[in-house]
Amino acid sequence: MNKQEIISQINAKKSYLCTGLDTQIEKLPVSLSRDGKGLLNFNKEIIQATSAYSVAYKVNTAFYEQYGREGWEWMEETLSYLPDNTLKIADAKRGDIGNTSSMYAKAFFETLPFDAITVSPYMGEDSIRPFLEFENKWVICLALTSNAGHADFQISEYEGKKLYEKVIETVCKWGTEEQLMFVVGATRAEKVKEIRELIPNHFLLVPGVGAQGGSLEDITNAAANKDIGLLINASRSILYASSEEDFAEAAAAEAKKMAIEMATFIK
Repeated sequence: MNKQEIISQINAKKSYLCTGLDTQIEKLPVSLSRDGKGLLNFNKEIIQATSAYSVAYKVNTAFYEQYGREGWEWMEETLSYLPDNTLKIADAKRGDIGNTSSMYAKAFFETLPFDAITVSPYMGEDSIRPFLEFENKWVICLALTSNAGHADFQISEYEGKKLYEKVIETVCKWGTEEQLMFVVGATRAEKVKEIRELIPNHFLLVPGVGAQGGSLEDITNAAANKDIGLLINASRSILYASSEEDFAEAAAAEAKKMAIEMATFIK
């Protein structure tokens, strides 16, 4: 899915919502079995309920990998439920030496039909380059995250810049705005405007709105560009909007509420 196709979906749906499928068996509604069958039924209903409002879905692979072979099968089955007109993101945060990254890239872009993958840039260009070799696939690089530990490294000074600024400037030399996105946490809204000035045309994947307390209005005002240029991820606030039989309806209502607010920013 290329950049123009993402922009077209944003304009068509009047939304820039990315729904996160961080599904936990122990949190499934009481009406579903607490097993793989229940997980798949849940994911399928959530996807059907939110597809009118979602331009992307983000699958946190750790929530599936923890179950071994069966978990990978559940993840693959979940991918088959996703509409063709949505960006399919593997939130895998991979990043290793070049030949290992090549295997990761094949796993997520060939064996599994993901459109994008989150990566860690810590090991440098050769750890990310293999992912950039795939046409119409996206590398989503960690930049400024929303977790408490971000302060350990990301905002440290490096050559007169914050480390996250150096990361963004350097990674942008390796690919184009048609290949690269950056992860910027919604709870860092005060920094997002500065990041947008560094990269005016790149898409930003923004977790942290909803359950983590980030403000959709603040992040949009700080970082939206002429194409919106944002994918706002919401996971728990949508997935677990209800623990009862009406979970899909509640998820749809939460996604719709976010989309209605997003539509006010789309010209």
